[in-house]
Amino acid sequence: MSYSREERLALSDLLDATGPDAPTLCAGWLTRDLAAHLVLRERRPDAAAGVLGGPLAGYTARVQRRLGRRLTYTQLVQAFRDGPPRLSPFALPRVDEAANTVEYFVHHEDVRRAQPDWEPRDIDAGLSEALWGRLRAARLFLRKAPVGVELARDSGGGESGPYRVTVKNARPTVTVIGAPAELTMWAMGRTSAANVSFDGTEAAVATLRDWRH
Repeated sequence: MSYSREERLALSDLLDATGPDAPTLCAGWLTRDLAAHLVLRERRPDAAAGVLGGPLAGYTARVQRRLGRRLTYTQLVQAFRDGPPRLSPFALPRVDEAANTVEYFVHHEDVRRAQPDWEPRDIDAGLSEALWGRLRAARLFLRKAPVGVELARDSGGGESGPYRVTVKNARPTVTVIGAPAELTMWAMGRTSAANVSFDGTEAAVATLRDWRH
């Protein structure tokens, strides 16, 4: 089972269905911008280094805009659906699964949850476990949190790991509770669209909410 492949195809279908001018949860991006980002990430490794910001962010943004002008929306979506070039590291199944499962899941939800009539979808148990297993990587995005942060799955334990995972070790600590899919969305900054709850002192929870807003 390749969850990255399943999410790639589902996201491609959704991009086709919504068209190029639909909103997304990515600030300032319509679906055409998201499609260009997805293609850039796999097909322009020289520009992909700036995806997370930093000194190359400006170059990445320029390349993304050029891609959006050079290719039609239909071409962008098809290029993403077709997958990475044969010699790309992303073409290796293990690399694809490790690097893209969360990426494509989140962007799939970025489009779904930005629509006014969106409804929660049933998440396959295997995908849920895969997302839970990758939540330790949230340390990268939460390392500057002003309080300690613990993520807890609301469905109890599970075969693949513990019930809780600490992603920022500090005091006071706030526990963010939800299904692995919702914790993933929250950890990746989609806080307004993530169905999670918080356990901690009122002051600590307010501090985390304000910082993560």
